Amino acid sequence: MARILAVTNQKGGVGKTTTCVNLAASLAATKRRVLMVDMDPQGNATMGSGVDKHSIEQSIYDVLVGEAKANQVRIRQTPGGFDLIPSNADLTAAEVELFELDNKERRLKAELEELSAEYDYILIDCPPSLNMLTVNALAAADGVVIPMQCEYYALEGISSLLNTIEQIRGALNPDLRIEGILRTMYDPRTSLANEVSNQLTEHFDSLVYQTVIPRNIRLAEAPSHGLPALMYDKQSRGAIAYLALAGELNRKQQQQTSLAS
Repeated sequence: MARILAVTNQKGGVGKTTTCVNLAASLAATKRRVLMVDMDPQGNATMGSGVDKHSIEQSIYDVLVGEAKANQVRIRQTPGGFDLIPSNADLTAAEVELFELDNKERRLKAELEELSAEYDYILIDCPPSLNMLTVNALAAADGVVIPMQCEYYALEGISSLLNTIEQIRGALNPDLRIEGILRTMYDPRTSLANEVSNQLTEHFDSLVYQTVIPRNIRLAEAPSHGLPALMYDKQSRGAIAYLALAGELNRKQQQQTSLAS
């Protein structure tokens, strides 16, 4: 069964989609079977995976409103080596339409359960806001990966997100937990970045990933070519960092599996 991870932060511009796409490609490079679900109406994860969001006939929108099954919509073997359930602007309508549907918070969960046996990981790219799309993602997930910049407002933002996770745990998904906090766009030359990084590790200890994602021009360039950084420039510091993160996730998963058995 797949480990389902929601990549989310209610603050925009923290490298959430970059993390989702590059982590999916890096996990696939370690021979894991990976599905990425784009739950953001902007469709940036879809485009960054090499799929034109304007040309797709069906998307995650059709799945959520019951007009298609997830296995009918998914795209096999993107250039990054992972499967994709794409998104585009149609998804904006789902935010409203879901309120009128039965089981509105768990529609994604029901669909992913049918695919779970085919994958080792399912990564969900969430929109940068708390809406019914994000609620569906958190209700479906086993864990939450939180990308964040080490800047002044970051700690305030993360406390708000932790409150949201607690609410989802209480109302919809008692097994939901924080998988890890990922420091992104990290510049060790600034004292603020180091100070916030130290505060994070002090407060959250082992929940903070050892891997740090640096500021890297190749990471910023790769989406315009429709490629994860690993396929665009595998020698770049960004690509190497996400491979290290994939290794960290895999080791953690193996430890949990061995403890459970």
